[in-house]
Amino acid sequence: MSAPIARPEVAAPREWTFPQPRELTLPNGITALVHDVPGQYVVSVRLTVPAALRFEPPAVEGVAWVMARLLDEGTRTHSQRELSELLERRGIALGAGMSEAQLGVDVDVPQRFLGEALELLTECISEPVFDEGEVARIVRTRLAEIEQERASAGRRAYKEWAATYYDSSIRAARAGGGTAESVAAITRADVVDFHAEHVHPDGATVVVAGDLTGVDVGGLLGSTLGGWTTSGRTRPVEPEPAPRAADAARVVLVDRPGSVQSEILIGGPGPDRREGWAPFPVLAYVLGGAPNARIDEVLREEKGYTYGIRSGFRPRQVGSAFTVAGSVRADSTVDSLRLLAEILEGAGEGFTEEETRAGVDFMSLTAPGRYDTADAIADETAGLVGDSLPLTFTSDTIAAMRELTAADLDRAWREGVVREWTIVVVGDASLYREGVEELGLGPVTVVPN
Repeated sequence: MSAPIARPEVAAPREWTFPQPRELTLPNGITALVHDVPGQYVVSVRLTVPAALRFEPPAVEGVAWVMARLLDEGTRTHSQRELSELLERRGIALGAGMSEAQLGVDVDVPQRFLGEALELLTECISEPVFDEGEVARIVRTRLAEIEQERASAGRRAYKEWAATYYDSSIRAARAGGGTAESVAAITRADVVDFHAEHVHPDGATVVVAGDLTGVDVGGLLGSTLGGWTTSGRTRPVEPEPAPRAADAARVVLVDRPGSVQSEILIGGPGPDRREGWAPFPVLAYVLGGAPNARIDEVLREEKGYTYGIRSGFRPRQVGSAFTVAGSVRADSTVDSLRLLAEILEGAGEGFTEEETRAGVDFMSLTAPGRYDTADAIADETAGLVGDSLPLTFTSDTIAAMRELTAADLDRAWREGVVREWTIVVVGDASLYREGVEELGLGPVTVVPN
């Protein structure tokens, strides 16, 4: 019989840092950030162009999203069908969308076809035709999506929450993809005008991540995106705060008669990421980031009211919002709100060292896995650029997390989160309106679905 094998010693994990890219400047001034990720043979390309949603004409809000979706629907060189066939033949996935302050175009492509992918990306961004029929089709699609979003309790809750939480005069109070009225008013001329006015190489950044062994990335970028020119100049997108409505601290019940569940969304002002951000992702995890967090421990495990409720911070270019969101049984709506209010209030009484260590370990030790692929690295880098954050932000935040104590979490919660809640509940308001009013969480308003 062989001797038992001694149990190996498990070494402590090494400190991890987010990879830093190699920086290039293309002939037209575009900044290129290049990550060589060995073994990642699908290369991810992320092009970001400064273009804020707040620059849309109010009457046609949603035009930026429509424009973004049309970028791969035909160019002066290739028709919609030809372009689709070229992308499919080379295994190129190309898509575009808008965020608060930028147009983003994403490309994922096998390494051997990177050159062709960059050529098609340049073609799509520089010479889209915005065919009249394709514009009408995308507008119809967006209108159908708006109806779908209205039917989704989670999407409906967030739409009402934004309209209640933000000052009505600012763009953040309205859906990023526009309303049914504004989208229906969009014409081809509106799309062409937005593209011509706001989509320029000036201020743009391209991120490339993947296995680039033997690839002349600088040459490929220089001969494609580096040759993109326009006659206009980018309108500066300065970070701007999104002020809260004066009457935001209230409860809105979105009435959906017959609903057997209630969707709850609670949110209040949070901190800016530019200073002392490290405690806040850990706070979100401890309160509602996992099945063993404070919220699920009570509402899911003890009460059985929900399959799960999650908390987190929603960062913007300036500031953020702390939110708690999830669905509960309709007959538990009042008690769920009471318990959530108690848990959030109780957070001010302090966090334990055990909770703190669990949150820190999760956020820091899982980071290498979260950023283990080329697309995750490219997405994170593009996001940092779009929000004007330093490229060391992710590494700096993880390093700061490792040093956190329970006292740091206590201080961050007290000083960084304004506990004046905007609460939205989507469900059958007739079942719980009186009970919600009795909780005293703020003035209660009922609105139709």
